[in-house]
Amino acid sequence: MSEIDGLSGSVSVLKGPDVVVRASAGIADADSGAMCTPRTRFQVASLSKQFTAAAAMLLVEDSVLALDVPIPEWWHDCPAQWRGLTLHDLLSHTSGLGHWQALPGLGLEDLRDVGTFLDRFAAVALRSMPGEAWHYSSPGYLVVARIIEQATGRPYADFVTERILRPCGLEETSLGGTSPREAARGYRTGRRVDLVEFAALPGAADVWSTVGDLAAYTAAFNSGAVVTPASREKMITLRTAITDKWGSLGPVVADSYGYGYCLGTVAGRAAFFHPGDNPGYLSFLACLPELDVTVAILANEEDVSVSDILESVLPEVM
Repeated sequence: MSEIDGLSGSVSVLKGPDVVVRASAGIADADSGAMCTPRTRFQVASLSKQFTAAAAMLLVEDSVLALDVPIPEWWHDCPAQWRGLTLHDLLSHTSGLGHWQALPGLGLEDLRDVGTFLDRFAAVALRSMPGEAWHYSSPGYLVVARIIEQATGRPYADFVTERILRPCGLEETSLGGTSPREAARGYRTGRRVDLVEFAALPGAADVWSTVGDLAAYTAAFNSGAVVTPASREKMITLRTAITDKWGSLGPVVADSYGYGYCLGTVAGRAAFFHPGDNPGYLSFLACLPELDVTVAILANEEDVSVSDILESVLPEVM
């Protein structure tokens, strides 16, 4: 399959190491006329959380961080309201922190400096007590990135690049708000809306990548080349039940969350996965272990239907 109706972006579907579906379509950059190709880089949005969780688990393996210790152990001047939070709470979305809309009047100026944003967000009351309930929270993953920086004394992007991207050979993957070469611009109904401020937020939505690199990352994660097998199992084992329909679309059903991964089914088969959306971009990455199938979808148009793409490509590997 080389053509997929409604696609503006790139898709790759693998069974084992073999590419079964590879397709790219649509305009990557209307200004230059560049078209989407398998080498085009996209903002992967919340797929970034897989990298954040892996980075945190590497530091747990190094005995630098611990999952169940309150975060002031490493972030000594963290906001008072968050002093009872643990890394486990943040990674599993049971911290009580809200999502972006929890900060009234959130504007682009609030996203240009992570420290200022976190200070403002710390003034918002927790939705529930830590560990008590599931609430999806991208700001919670900003906090994880801040903890990694505090614990290592290094910029988050540098740590992830050195410990994950380079060892895995992910040469087409980078972090940060600066658009890399061969980058797709984001669009909404044909109008450009990509906001680099979102891609600059470390830990939540800061990764740029290609479908090929995402598939390679999944293979490395499954083989134990990213984190140890024990850490991998912790990341893809149920940590909390998802109490709403978040993460479910068409053939995808998310019923629980690990660390950086949704757990549930894709087309009725057990899977671990994550959806993502930044302004102008959509993403989806899934692994179906029983079938040894990996599905990577990156789009630069918000009108693209990830559900329709999945329903089109999944029969090729089921």
